[in-house]
Amino acid sequence: MIDCKNITKIYKSGNGNVETTVLKGLTFSIKDGEFVAIMGPSGSGKSTLMNIIGALDTPTSGQYILDGHDVSKLSDDELADIRKDKLGFVFQSFNLLPRATVLRNAMLPLMYTNTPEEKRETRAKEALKNTGLDESHYQHRSNQLSGGQMQRVAIARALVNNPSIILADEPTGNLDTKTGEVVLYTFQILNEKQKRTVILITHERYVAEHADRIIEIRDGLIVGDKKNQNKLRTKVPFK
Repeated sequence: MIDCKNITKIYKSGNGNVETTVLKGLTFSIKDGEFVAIMGPSGSGKSTLMNIIGALDTPTSGQYILDGHDVSKLSDDELADIRKDKLGFVFQSFNLLPRATVLRNAMLPLMYTNTPEEKRETRAKEALKNTGLDESHYQHRSNQLSGGQMQRVAIARALVNNPSIILADEPTGNLDTKTGEVVLYTFQILNEKQKRTVILITHERYVAEHADRIIEIRDGLIVGDKKNQNKLRTKVPFK
């Protein structure tokens, strides 16, 4: 599904005389249905790589192939279509509308499509159900929820367009350990039961070890890429 070939990213500052190379020739593939953690410390280049995989940015050189298409050569409009049709994003800060209901937050990506209003609600409820959030919360405003509940609403919003890939950027960063376990459990279920491709960006090894494979980045280079033989199995009920 994803094939990155010698990806580099160089940022220029000032008059273009100063260059900072963030990614230094990354090559790897991610198969359909994999649960992969991309792990590295702050400044390692993992967030820049996520932006490229998520079609939010393009590489300076190299190729990013998604489903046989060279994403690195697409126009802004074509990149927007990729994000809308194939990718679901989950962020550390949730990015929910605080005064909107849970249901409306989950429906938000469908507002930019031709989906009829009744079908929007049906799909949003289905996505929320898949995250394990109790139906009694659907009419609550998002600012009335706990951190873990808000993150599950954010996951539902990422699922509502039925993307083939879920990109999660430090999704447990604002959560306590117990609540983070529930969110990681949600990703495991989405991967194992629904066969979603999940790409988890994190600086924490404990979080990364919930994935089936860990790609480790440091100073813009891949320093490790291996199957996780000691995958942590989170067995917590939804609450």
